[in-house]
Amino acid sequence: MLKKTRLALGGAALFLAWNGLLLLFLWGRPGAPNAPGDPPNLPGDSPELLPAQLLRLAQDAEAELRLQRDLLLQIRQLGLQRRRQRPAAAPTAPVTAEEEPPVIPVLVLACDRSSVRRCLDKLLRYRPSARRFPVIVSQDCGHAETARVIASYGAAVAHIRQPELADVPVPPEHRKFQGYYRIARHYRWALGQVFRTFRYRAAIVVEDDLEVAPDFFEYFQAVLPLLQKDRSLWCASAWNDNGKEGLVDASSAELLYRTDFFPGLGWLLLAELWDELEPKWPAAFWDDWMRQPEQRRGRSCVRPEVSRTVTFGRKGVSHGQFFDQYLKFIKLNDRFVPFTQLDLSYLSKERYERSFLQQVYSAPEIQLEQLQKDAGKDLGAVRLQYRGRDSFKALAKALGLMDDLKSGVPRAGYRGVVSFVCRGRRVFLAPPSDWTGYDPSWS
Repeated sequence: MLKKTRLALGGAALFLAWNGLLLLFLWGRPGAPNAPGDPPNLPGDSPELLPAQLLRLAQDAEAELRLQRDLLLQIRQLGLQRRRQRPAAAPTAPVTAEEEPPVIPVLVLACDRSSVRRCLDKLLRYRPSARRFPVIVSQDCGHAETARVIASYGAAVAHIRQPELADVPVPPEHRKFQGYYRIARHYRWALGQVFRTFRYRAAIVVEDDLEVAPDFFEYFQAVLPLLQKDRSLWCASAWNDNGKEGLVDASSAELLYRTDFFPGLGWLLLAELWDELEPKWPAAFWDDWMRQPEQRRGRSCVRPEVSRTVTFGRKGVSHGQFFDQYLKFIKLNDRFVPFTQLDLSYLSKERYERSFLQQVYSAPEIQLEQLQKDAGKDLGAVRLQYRGRDSFKALAKALGLMDDLKSGVPRAGYRGVVSFVCRGRRVFLAPPSDWTGYDPSWS
């Protein structure tokens, strides 16, 4: 290759030198007889010599062109020879659609909160790509001020409107729960738009009172392949129900868990799950319905140590239930974790159970009083054991955990175990090691 380059440069230099000499000669050639006032011709500048000189120049130029043509042919032949001698490169695999980053829309469920701006501002600030993470705001209620706020974002978000705005017929004893019926109806319509009309294969669902963390999109992009490969997972959530400031290890923001409890509050699902749920979607209380054994079917969700969402919606159909006691204290992660660069294979069912349960039941069992006395001394992980519903609720309440159970499953629990931090020390609130399953009567 070096020899080829030198030959090419030499030919180019020769060509430029020859043309330079030709120009110098022509500038100095004799011209027509001088006009009056022109400088006199130099000695030897005879007009009679011009035809012979031009003939010689033409002959020389023709010879030079032949030389340069031969040189270029030699360079070309040398290049062809080198290419034939070079080992054939491996064929480049075509780029398939599966190798491109997936498109994951964010479905924002809105109603009559003009504070949806706080939710949308953070989503648009942190999303890495508008093409890969389109934001779809589905509005119920027909609230004019909220509609104006959504419209103010222009093409940055898609604004769709739930067409059914009338009250939902409900049993007389459920009149005070009309809001829950409307929410379930809205969810069904909006998810139908995402998966049936727009035909997306996955979606992140948030409500209009959630604020997201800087690595919200990074997290969901990384866990999507887990859901696609592991059928024992049916969702991924950005939320930790026990994610209050003093109950999580903020220095381990990269830590993820499997949980048998459906967390919601910023969650990812696949179109295949919607195919399963849509025909039997409930008339009300959709999130508790998701937590029933008939829907969960032994599957788990992924959830983080430190939440990637927080809620600022104290006012709503739940009238602030749990908000003042728990939800307003949830810590929002503020450190970006490059989840897509991490190996998350430890979350596969077999590997996770083997590792997680070994950690839990190898930790020494202690009593609550000892934990409260020794906490903060960094003595390693410990285990608190409960043996029934009342035992669990008493320990959870004493430790500041959410103590309610849904279909017998504790919030953030996996195989009955709740992992949290007590004054800097890892604690596992766990059933006996011979645990055989959840008891729905504990709800």
